[in-house]
Amino acid sequence: MLIKPHLGRFSAIEVAILGTPCDNIRKIAFDIIESLSSAYKIAYVDADHKGAVEAEKGGFDPKSAITHGGSMQYTDKIHFNRIDWKGGLNPLRQKKYFLDQDLVIINGNHFDSDLQIAVIDTRKPLEKKLHKLTRVGLILLTDAETDIPEYLKAHIPEWSEIPVYQIGERSKIEDWIKSLLKKGMPGVSGLVLAGGKSTRMNSDKTRFNYHGKPQREFIWDLLSVHCDKVFLSCREDQTDEIDPSLNPLPDTFTGLGPFGGILSAFRSNPNSAWLTVASDMPLLDEDMLRFLVENRDPSKTATAFWDPKHEFPEPLITIWEPRAYHELLYFLGLGYSCPRKALINSDVKLLEAPDKDKLMNVNYPEEYEAILKVIGEDRKENVSSH
Repeated sequence: MLIKPHLGRFSAIEVAILGTPCDNIRKIAFDIIESLSSAYKIAYVDADHKGAVEAEKGGFDPKSAITHGGSMQYTDKIHFNRIDWKGGLNPLRQKKYFLDQDLVIINGNHFDSDLQIAVIDTRKPLEKKLHKLTRVGLILLTDAETDIPEYLKAHIPEWSEIPVYQIGERSKIEDWIKSLLKKGMPGVSGLVLAGGKSTRMNSDKTRFNYHGKPQREFIWDLLSVHCDKVFLSCREDQTDEIDPSLNPLPDTFTGLGPFGGILSAFRSNPNSAWLTVASDMPLLDEDMLRFLVENRDPSKTATAFWDPKHEFPEPLITIWEPRAYHELLYFLGLGYSCPRKALINSDVKLLEAPDKDKLMNVNYPEEYEAILKVIGEDRKENVSSH
């Protein structure tokens, strides 16, 4: 069964403002964006009345390729980028342009949204737009209004439970938006990447016992401290020999290595963030995972460490946000299946590891022998210190 991401008309978290003139909606939206843009990615959706009038009069920009029959034009505006194209966007195609936004604020006079802020303003009464009010989360009163109209009370049976602010109470409105964003932050599921064939080791390295149990179980236990639920990524042919309590999650994107395991996890639950850890990192401990989780940035595609040489992102231990799902599928469509390349070419938060040695992974017999010596020395120190 295909599980769909939780998305509204434009994005996962969106709110339409309606019931007041467009200039007023724009001011409310821009005030919110100005206040919160340092912490969140916020998009604004509106319609351009002036542009429509100019188009009807044939007043297209003579510098635009579209004026001369082109279908699309990309312009590097130095401080921002712009793409113009002919034709409209159907609801499915428009979503891809907003999937990496934390919040989309919409001019509800022109577009629908799954959540609304209703403004009580005699200049734009809502009586003829009740069909747009499907889930009102906040009511704003303009200076001239003190009461909620009876027609609105009749349309919204739960109106008394909805917060009501004056339109000028900017801090209260922003706090409501922050609460909306906080509630919408996805939880984190854990994924132990254990589906490799360990061809370079000539034995299953996920079963190596460094800490009194198979390494894949050790990592599974570490993840369980920080995740809502933990799964063991594996190949289909491995499932029979894996303890069901480890929640084996066989690859549905096969032949792609860790990339396929991550995509398979998102396919099973596209609405969760996924903390993915390779099972061949024997020095990884709870402190490293806690540091990663505490420094997570849900506004990014992913949160990861720099590799020990500080050259590239380390893909073997990463928190992938739900927005990463469509990014990874996009890269796959371009012919790329490398998690590191995906991190390099995405908007990610990169952290300096508190202890770079703990990011070491084992791929070859000589690395295994070296790790055993390190672990042995650590155990000796722990025994002597007690």
